Amino acid sequence: MAGFNNFNNPQVAALPAHLKQFIVDQHYEHYTPIDHAVWRYVMRQNYSYLKDVAYYPYIPGLEKAGLTIEKIPSLQEMNDALGKIGWGAVTVDGFIPPAAFMEYQAYRVLVIAADIRQLNHIEYTPAPDIIHESAGHAPIIADKDYHEYLSYFGSIGAKAMFSAQDFELYEAIRALSILKEMPDADAAEIKKAEELLAYRQENMGEPSEMALLSRLHWWTVEYGLIGTLENPKIYGAGLLSSIGESSSCMDCGIKKIPYTIAAVNYSYDITTTQPQLFVTPTFQNLIDVLETFANTMSFRRGGTYGLQKAVDSENTCTAVYSSGLQVSGTFNGFTQHKGLPVFIKTTGPSALAVDNKQLKGHGKDYHKDGFSSPVGKLKGHALPLEDLSVEELNYFGIEKGKTTELNFESGITVTGYVMKIHASNGKTQLITFENCTVTDKDGEELFKPEWGVYDMAVGDKIVSVFCGAADKAAFLEIAYKSNTATHHIAYDQNTKELHKLYQQVRNRRQTGGDFGFLGNVWMMLQKHHQDDWLCALEILEILDHEGVELKLADEIRAFLENKANMQPEFKKLINDGFYLIKHPVEQKLVV
Repeated sequence: MAGFNNFNNPQVAALPAHLKQFIVDQHYEHYTPIDHAVWRYVMRQNYSYLKDVAYYPYIPGLEKAGLTIEKIPSLQEMNDALGKIGWGAVTVDGFIPPAAFMEYQAYRVLVIAADIRQLNHIEYTPAPDIIHESAGHAPIIADKDYHEYLSYFGSIGAKAMFSAQDFELYEAIRALSILKEMPDADAAEIKKAEELLAYRQENMGEPSEMALLSRLHWWTVEYGLIGTLENPKIYGAGLLSSIGESSSCMDCGIKKIPYTIAAVNYSYDITTTQPQLFVTPTFQNLIDVLETFANTMSFRRGGTYGLQKAVDSENTCTAVYSSGLQVSGTFNGFTQHKGLPVFIKTTGPSALAVDNKQLKGHGKDYHKDGFSSPVGKLKGHALPLEDLSVEELNYFGIEKGKTTELNFESGITVTGYVMKIHASNGKTQLITFENCTVTDKDGEELFKPEWGVYDMAVGDKIVSVFCGAADKAAFLEIAYKSNTATHHIAYDQNTKELHKLYQQVRNRRQTGGDFGFLGNVWMMLQKHHQDDWLCALEILEILDHEGVELKLADEIRAFLENKANMQPEFKKLINDGFYLIKHPVEQKLVV
C-alpha cells in the first residue's frame, strides 16, 4: 500500500510537506504469517484481559479504529474508520523526532510504525510497532474527551523548545530500539548502545521544554491510568499494547500516584518496566495539568526568557512581536535592557510572517543572511509605535518618501529614508528603510547603509517565542530526520519454511477442512523448529475447539507444558495461551 493512498483521509491530506516527509509505505505484503500470528495472539490476550482493566471505550474503540483480532490492519482500513471520528493515520519508519510526533497529533493524525515486533519480543518491545500504535493508541481515540486532549497536547508540543541534547537522546533511543528488535543483534553492540543512552540521559543538562513535555506525554498518553488510586483503569498505549506490563502494572508493588504537574519531575526509561504510574481522575484533569505547564513555556512567556531558549536551541525558532509580526530563523543573540529585550538577531536564512503566513518578499531567499531589529517604545512616546495610525506616524515624521530618525528608550537609534510602511490587523508591523544606519546606546553600528535595505520590525514587546517557523510551508522547513534506518530481516530458507507452516494453520482455521495435515505440520515443527511454541499453540487451539485428534492434542499440550517448565521465559506466554483455549474470545470484535 503506497503512502499516497493514505491521502484519501482528509486529516492526512492536510498534513504539511515537512511532516509528509516521514511517511513510508506500509508494504502490507511484507507481513509474514508469523507476524499475523503475533498480532492475533496479542489481540486475543488484550481482548480477554483488558476488557476488565482497560478504560471502558477500549474494547468498543478497537472496532471503531478498524481493528480485528485475526489480522494486522491495513492503513487504508484504519484511515476509513478513523476518518469517521475526524482522525487519520500514517505509517512511519520507527521513532520519529518528538517535535514531529507532537505536530502530527495537532493535525489529528495517528503515527503508526509500519513494522511489527518479533515473536521473541511479543510481550513488549522498546521500538514503536504497529501493535503499540494501532492497538494501543487508536482505540482510546474513539473517546471524544481523550482525543481532544491528544490533539491539544500536539498543538502545545509543536511549539515546545528543544535542544541539541534532545536530538542526541532521540538518536540514542532510536538506535537502541532498532538494535533490540534485530534477531541477530550482537550483545556487545546492545550493551554499548545502552551505555550511550544512559550517558546521554545523565548529561542532558537542564531539561528543555520538549524534554519536560515528553515526560507528561509518557505518563499520560503512553503509561496513564484513569480512575481512583484504589481502582484505576488503563488508557496509556504503552500499557495497552504490552501483554506483560498491562498485567504487572496493576500489582501493588507498582506505586500509583495522583497525576499532577509534579509528574514533570519524573524521568522515564523506555527499556524497562515503569516503577510508578500516575492516575488521573478525569481526562479534563490532563488538560488542566497541560495548561499549567503550557503557561511556563516560551510561546506564552516570550521576552528574554523565550529568546534565550531560542538561542540555546540552535534551531529554527519564531519570535512574535506585540504588533503580530513574526520573525523566523536561527536566533544567535539579543540585547536586553532592564530585563526586557531591546534588539534581536538571527543568522542565516530567515523570514517574516503575520498570522503564520509569510509576508510577500520576505522569505528565506530575501533574508538569506539573517535579520535584526529593535524592540520597544520610542523615547518620549506614550503609545507604542505599532499603535500609531498612518496620520500619527506622519505627524511624528515617519512618512513614506522622507528621511527620519527613530530614538528608542533603549538608546538604539534608527536613521534612514522610509521606503515602505507595512500594517495589518490595525497594527504597524514593518518599516523598510534605505540608506539606513542603526546604532546602539554606545554608538556601535548594528546596521550600515552599504549593507542594503533595512527592514525594521515594529513592536513594543516580544510576546511569544516558539519552536519552528511561523509559516512552515513557505519556509520549506525540513524537520530533523534520522539517518539510522530500521532493520529489515532477510529470512533464511528454514524460517521461510516455518512461515509456510504458520500459513497452513492459519488457512485451516479460517477455511475449515481436513485435520489430517495438521499432524504433518506438527511433525515438521518437531523435526525442524523445536524452538517454536506459537504455531504449536495454534494447532492445539484448533484441535481442542473442534474435539478431534485428541492423541495429537495431548502430545502437543505435553510438549508445550514441558517447554513452559524448562524455559521460564515462555511460561506465562504458554499458560496464557492455554487459558485462551479454554476461554476463547470472539474472532470478530463486537461492540
